[in-house]
Amino acid sequence: MKRIKYLFRVLMGGSFKRFKDVVDRTHEKCGQNRIKTVLDMLWCFIRYGAGVHDYLIFAFYDMNGRQRNTYITRLRNKRMLEMVNDESKSYIFNRKDVFNKLYKDFLHREFLCVEDMTPENFAEFMKDKDVIFAKPSTSESGKGIEKLKKADFDSVEAMYAYIRQPEKNFGVLEQEIKQHHDLSALYPLSINTYRIVTLLVDGKAHYVYGVAKMGNEGKFVDNLENGGLGCPIDPKTGKMCGVAHTSPLINYDTHPYTGVKLVGYQLPYVREAIKLCLKAAHVTPEVGYVGWDVAVTEDGPILVEGNNYSGYDFWQLPEWTPNKRGLYPYFRKMIKGYK
Repeated sequence: MKRIKYLFRVLMGGSFKRFKDVVDRTHEKCGQNRIKTVLDMLWCFIRYGAGVHDYLIFAFYDMNGRQRNTYITRLRNKRMLEMVNDESKSYIFNRKDVFNKLYKDFLHREFLCVEDMTPENFAEFMKDKDVIFAKPSTSESGKGIEKLKKADFDSVEAMYAYIRQPEKNFGVLEQEIKQHHDLSALYPLSINTYRIVTLLVDGKAHYVYGVAKMGNEGKFVDNLENGGLGCPIDPKTGKMCGVAHTSPLINYDTHPYTGVKLVGYQLPYVREAIKLCLKAAHVTPEVGYVGWDVAVTEDGPILVEGNNYSGYDFWQLPEWTPNKRGLYPYFRKMIKGYK
C-alpha cells in the first residue's frame, strides 16, 4: 500500500493542483491538447518511470520514445539510489553538524556545533568574527539559515541566547565564507557554489557533471528554489557553457540582477574543485552518488555540504541537452545490474 501511495504521488506531482498546473504549463509551452498530455504523461510514467514534473522540465512532450528512454526519471533515479547509496548512512548528509565533523578537513573554515556550544566556547568562537551563519541541523534548499551580525545584538551573551532558542533549531554555526572575486562579480549577495556530482564505483570516484549556482533577487542563498540560477560547467575549460536555468523554467544568458554575461564566463578553480570532490567521495564509500556544493575562496575550493539525494534534473534539461540524450545510458554503463 505504501508503494502504491508513493507511485500515485509521483504520477500526480504531489497533488491534483500541481498535476493540473503541469498540464496547463505544458499546453502553454507547446499547445498540446490537455487530454493528450494527460494520457502521454501516464504512458511516460508506466514506460519510463517519469513523474509529472519530469514530463515538463525535460520537455518529454517534444521527444520520441527512443529519446525519452535515455533519461533518468524520478523512479529510475530512486532505483539507482537504492543500489549505490546505503540509506542507513543518509543521516551523515542530512545533519549538518554530523557532516561538518566528518568532513572537517574539506571545509577550511571554523564551525561550532550548537549541541557542543557553551557560553565560554561561543564567546571564543565569536572573538574574531563580525558575521556568522546559523544553520538548522536538518534543512533543504537553504531554508532556516540565518545570517547573524554581532553588531545587531547588545552583547555576545544576547547573541548566544538567541541562537539557543529551541524554535530556531540551529545545529551548526559557521564562519562567513569570503568568496573569490570572480564569483562575487556574478552575484555579490550570496555564496555562489558549484554543484559537483560524483559516482563511486568499485572504489573509484568518477566526475559526473558540474553546475554553477548563483543567488538572485537580493537573497543570500543560491538555491534554485529560492530564486537562484544554475549554469552548466565545462570541466575542461572551467567556463559556463550554457544558459541559466531557474525553477520557474525561465532561462537567462545574462544574470538578471547584475547583468553579467553568463555563457562563456570563466569560473575560478574548477579543476581543483572537482579534485576536492573526488577525494571527498571516498570518506563515506557506502554513499556512492553525491552532489557536493563547493564554495571558492581566493585560495581555492572548500566544501559546503554534500547531498545524498542530488537532483537528477540538472544535466538533462532541454536547454543543456540539444541532442535530447539524457544520463540513463551513462549510469547503466557505470553501475552493474542497473536497468
